[in-house]
Amino acid sequence: MALAVKTPVTVITGFLGAGKTSLIRHMLENANGRKLALIINEFGDLGIDGDILKGCGDKTCSEDDVMELTNGCICCTVADDFIPTLETLLDREDRPDHIVIETSGLALPKPLVKAFQWPEVRSRTTVDGVITVVDGPAVKSGLFADDPELIKKQRADDPTLDHENPLEEVFGDQLACADMVIVSKSDMLEEGELDSVLDLINEEARTSVEAIPAIHGRLDPGVILGLDAAVEDDVDARPSCHDDEEEHEHDDFDNFTLDIEVAANTNAIIERVKQALTEEGVLRIKGALVIQDKPARLIVQGVGERVEHYYDRPWASDETQAGQLVIIGLNGFDRAAVKDALLN
Repeated sequence: MALAVKTPVTVITGFLGAGKTSLIRHMLENANGRKLALIINEFGDLGIDGDILKGCGDKTCSEDDVMELTNGCICCTVADDFIPTLETLLDREDRPDHIVIETSGLALPKPLVKAFQWPEVRSRTTVDGVITVVDGPAVKSGLFADDPELIKKQRADDPTLDHENPLEEVFGDQLACADMVIVSKSDMLEEGELDSVLDLINEEARTSVEAIPAIHGRLDPGVILGLDAAVEDDVDARPSCHDDEEEHEHDDFDNFTLDIEVAANTNAIIERVKQALTEEGVLRIKGALVIQDKPARLIVQGVGERVEHYYDRPWASDETQAGQLVIIGLNGFDRAAVKDALLN
């Protein structure tokens, strides 16, 4: 009987720009009356995804059902931020039917899932499943995998070299904890390329995991919600490269927020974003912008060589129209060069 009253929780993880927000947005728009609540985590100090998702579920997920954590990766702030936020949702009179957590693109899902073993939440929740969203074209381009032959040669020349790839570690941990892998942007891959991506996923993920191609996050929510995996019961069997660490940090990565003045036209600002993305170490640029003579916000997200943009909603009459972009990159990337590209 205790299991019957537990609120199911789905963790949606995946690297920066993989398509998590698109997947959740489609889920909210097709919830079929199921009341959902969201916990949205951002690596930077500006909440972008939560603002995009608020209201898109109407009665199934109102603005009050979207809670944001923007002061670091959720896997590092479990006790201080996540548990109190989760308890707030569980203590409501109108408790949600299902809670969905969108982690930061740099978050490790395993420490988060382990928090559901804590007595204060274990009796009230169950982790229905961990969904890892993978950017198919980014995997194909080798973003998450070093060249093994090149590394072998470099190590032969200098055995003291450290070739740890922080992107590969995050990607590997996110796959190793998954119950389902969704390969996004699959329409941008040829058939043979998609097969290669699926092969790589099969090498990294657990043998029981199913990989599903998707376009713009358009999957039936029934496929994602209702896995009944009870992940908290077997999370210790899901390997992580950080298992031997008592705690971990994200000091391989850095971010900052940049205010952007009103842009004269869409094409000009998109070209500046593309230029900024070419700076060494820049991983993602995302935010909302003001375009001259346009009544709606322009949402921009750039990863690698690709920049996606669209107008998501009109500016509210009582809302300050202000453009901001969050830039995330490897620690030590040239902030000044990125600012110069975006502002000049």
